[in-house]
Amino acid sequence: MLRRARQNAIILAVAGAVTPSLRSIRGWSLFALLTVLVALVGIGRALTSERAAARPAPVPAPARAQILATGLGDGPRRIDYEKLDGQFRRLVDEKDMVGLAVAIVENGQLSFVKGYGVTQAGTDDPVGPRTVFRWASLSKGLAATLVTELANERKLSLDDPVGRYAPSLKLPGGAERTATIRDLLSHRLGLVKNAYDDKLEEGIDPRLIRTELGSLPPYCKPGTCHAYQNVAYDAASEIVETVTRQSYATQARKRLFAPLGMDGASLTKAGLEASPSWARPHRGRHMLNVEDAYYRIPAAGGMNSSIFDLGLWMRAQMGMVPAVLPDRVLAALHAPLVNTDGTRRRVSAYDRAMSDASYGLGWREFHYDGHALVGHRGAVSGYRSLILFDPAMKAGIAMLWNSESPRPVAAQMEVLDMLYQRPAHDWLELGKTPRLAVDNRRGGSRSAR
Repeated sequence: MLRRARQNAIILAVAGAVTPSLRSIRGWSLFALLTVLVALVGIGRALTSERAAARPAPVPAPARAQILATGLGDGPRRIDYEKLDGQFRRLVDEKDMVGLAVAIVENGQLSFVKGYGVTQAGTDDPVGPRTVFRWASLSKGLAATLVTELANERKLSLDDPVGRYAPSLKLPGGAERTATIRDLLSHRLGLVKNAYDDKLEEGIDPRLIRTELGSLPPYCKPGTCHAYQNVAYDAASEIVETVTRQSYATQARKRLFAPLGMDGASLTKAGLEASPSWARPHRGRHMLNVEDAYYRIPAAGGMNSSIFDLGLWMRAQMGMVPAVLPDRVLAALHAPLVNTDGTRRRVSAYDRAMSDASYGLGWREFHYDGHALVGHRGAVSGYRSLILFDPAMKAGIAMLWNSESPRPVAAQMEVLDMLYQRPAHDWLELGKTPRLAVDNRRGGSRSAR
C-alpha cells in the first residue's frame, strides 16, 4: 500500500508539473505527450528496481554431489580437494561401505560438501549434501551447547547440583546432590562406563532407568574420573526442559537449528524417515532396521541431519557465528576437563597419532603435530559419524556414513596432514584389510570415541 501511494504521488506530481503547460500551449504536440509517457515509464521501472533491491536474494541450495564454491576466506588454500575427492570415490567402493557424506571447512568457510555412494545398497539413489543420517554420539555436543547457553544466560550454573534440574537422575550414595552439571556433561558422575545401556536397548523408559542408577556400586567419586555414559547423559535434556519449560526439541530448533540454517536437523526417528532423502542403516551391505532406543535419549544419541547441516554446525563451533554461539560458550564447551588417555583404545594408527586426549563438555580434545583439536565420534546400529576441527585455524572435517565400517575415520588424518603441510601418508589404506575391526555390537554410543 505504501509503495502504491508513493507511485501515485509521483505520477500526480509529474501531472501537476505539466498542467500549466497544457493551459498555456494550445497545440499539445505528440512529441510532448510521448515525453511524459517515457518519464512515467522510467519512474515505474525505478520503483520496480527499488522493490527488487529491497527483496532478499534467494540462497541457492547446493546441488547434489557438488563441491561448493563458497570461497576459502582470507587464508591460503592448503587442502587438496581434488585428491580427497578421488580418495572418497574409492573409499565408498569398498565392500564394507554403502554411502558417505563429507563436509570440510577451511579458513572458516564451508569449502567442500559432497555425497558418495547410495542411500540404500542395491539401489541407485545417490547420497547428496542434503541426505539425512544419524549423528549418534555427536548429539552430546548439541546437548552440552544448549545447557552451556543456559548457563551463559545465568538461568543455571554449570556448578549447580545435577539433581536440582534432573529429578529422574539418581546416583550411588545420593551423589546427585553433589555431582554438578559440569560433571554430567564431562562423564564424571562416578558411574561404571555405559551404565544400563542394555536396559535402554531392551526398551525400558530411560527416566525409569535413571532412577535405578543409584542402586549401582560407585565407580569413583563424582568429578574424579571419566566413564562414558548414555542413559545418564540424557539428564541434559531433562535439565533443558526443567529450566525452559519447553521440550528439548523445541529449544534445539529455536536456539540452534533455525539460527544456523540447519533445515534438515531433527531429533526423532520420524524426523529421519520423513526426510526427502535419508540414508538407510547397513552392516556391511546388508540393510538393517532403524532402531529407536537411542532416540529415546535425545541428548546422548538422538540427532539427525544432512552433512550440509553438520558442516554448518562445525563452522559455528569454530566461532564463526558468534551471534548464535558466543566465544564464552565455546570456551566453556571445549576446555579440557578430564584426561581420557587411559580410557582410549589405540588400536588404529590414527588413534595412536593423536595425543593428550581429554574430554570437555560434550566434546573431546586432542593434540596432533602440536595443534589443539576438538571433535567427537559416534556410532549407532548401521551408522557412524565423525567431526574433528582445529579451532585456531578454523578448519576441519565432518563425515556421516550409513554402515559400520571404521575406514572413513582415517580420512581425518589425510585432511590434517594437508592442513599442517605434513608429508603425505596413506592413512586410508584403500584396498587393504582395515586394521581396526568393525564393531558389530548393537547400540550406539558404546563404540563411539
